[in-house]
Amino acid sequence: MAEDAGLETDRAALIALYDLDAGGFRTLDAIADFAAALCGTSIAIVSIVEDQRQRFVARTGIDVEETSRDVSLCAQAMMEQGIFVVPDAAQDPRFRDNPLVTGSPHIRFYASAPLIDARDMPLGTVGVIDTRPRPDLTPLQRQGLLLLARQVMLELEGRRRDREALARQRRDAEAVAESDRLFRTLADAMPQMVWSTLPDGYHDYYNARWYEFTGVPPGTTDGEGWSDMFHPEDVPKAWARWSRSLETGDPYEIEYRLRHRSGDYRWTLGRALPIRDASGRVVRWIGTCTDIHEQRLMMEERELIAHELSHRIKNIFSVIAGLIGLSARAHPEIQDVADDLRDRILALGRAHDFVRIHKAEVATGRGALRGILDQIFLPYRKGEEPRILVSGDDPAIDDRSATPLALLFHELATNAAKYGALSSPTGRVRLHVAGDGSDIRMDWQEEGGPPVTPATAEGFGSRLMALSVERQLGGRMAREWRPDGLCISLWIPSRSMSRVPPQRA
Repeated sequence: MAEDAGLETDRAALIALYDLDAGGFRTLDAIADFAAALCGTSIAIVSIVEDQRQRFVARTGIDVEETSRDVSLCAQAMMEQGIFVVPDAAQDPRFRDNPLVTGSPHIRFYASAPLIDARDMPLGTVGVIDTRPRPDLTPLQRQGLLLLARQVMLELEGRRRDREALARQRRDAEAVAESDRLFRTLADAMPQMVWSTLPDGYHDYYNARWYEFTGVPPGTTDGEGWSDMFHPEDVPKAWARWSRSLETGDPYEIEYRLRHRSGDYRWTLGRALPIRDASGRVVRWIGTCTDIHEQRLMMEERELIAHELSHRIKNIFSVIAGLIGLSARAHPEIQDVADDLRDRILALGRAHDFVRIHKAEVATGRGALRGILDQIFLPYRKGEEPRILVSGDDPAIDDRSATPLALLFHELATNAAKYGALSSPTGRVRLHVAGDGSDIRMDWQEEGGPPVTPATAEGFGSRLMALSVERQLGGRMAREWRPDGLCISLWIPSRSMSRVPPQRA
């Protein structure tokens, strides 16, 4: 009994998928008409057997739309394999007392083919009925009735698939609508202006913050209307940047002046990212506009103050160098020491100038080592020909590393000019820079100078270089007194050279 109950539950769930209450069974009506004609009977039905009734979803020769299941011949016939035939129901012990036999429609002959779905679940029959007994169907009629049963199932399965597809579309539409509602709710709750466009760049949505900021009526900035909100000087740059993002799919980012509801233009950071489908095709752009006007003004003020401080620091360097010169003239015995100290002060000044001039490049990782080396090595050129040859990489530096690097290479060049390769007219120095794991390795090789001998004591210059490399930059240094000249190898952590990670190709 439990097994039968489970079967009926499964059958009921399947039958529900066919949406029989929706009607529209003209094709099945034609099948019923053909079954009656094929078998030469007065009645033909397409019957679906439910838990309490049998429903005639198509019929010919009979007006009844349904009967109780307990009097249904189809309920038993659908459980049989193949064609089920009752030659004379009035003489058949199973059916002779059935109200459909003893009363209207006075069934005598009955034959049917079962309706079996793809999961082998019996749903009903295609049946033919006559009021006169007959021995059987012909082989052709049997074959035809089986084919008609398969055709009925094809029709019902197609109906089920269409209904499921429609249900999926409805669910998808509801999900999209809900997602859109949630997106708009979230976007309206954000403090930033949020907008979106179609793949071709057509602006079709702005959140509440946009309209609050701009003060324009909703919808007036759809399409290309957004460009009217930009400062006229910023429109060409914004259009060019946006067009490139649409063409390449690259993220969009730009700073521009956007007209506020007050009529003033305020600096704004615009950003947008593409939304892609599973194949990588851009299906939408989602963007934001962030009011950065106050931050921009603060940065300009800080830049003005920094410029003034930098100018004063440069003057201090000049004053110190001048004081050292005055002291040396007053005390000739310290002239050599004063010259070294003044040169070191001037090297610091060149490092300061480099960082100040290239501040924007340093902030974005584009300020590079060779820029400051060119300034430090400039006094050691021979006409147009450099005597210190730099090769290899050109790593980024910033304001933290510029000063110790300037002192380090000033000291190396000065020593080479006094005692090493640069003290000889034909001497040269080769500096090679290359990545070495997480470090930047720099090899300083002197050649063509006088014979070198290891220093017996560590001088001030050596201590200054060690201080620059080890204490300030967190690196290490190794010296090698080769017959052809001094070789110094430096390993400086990349993170000490610049705060900005190196750009990857």
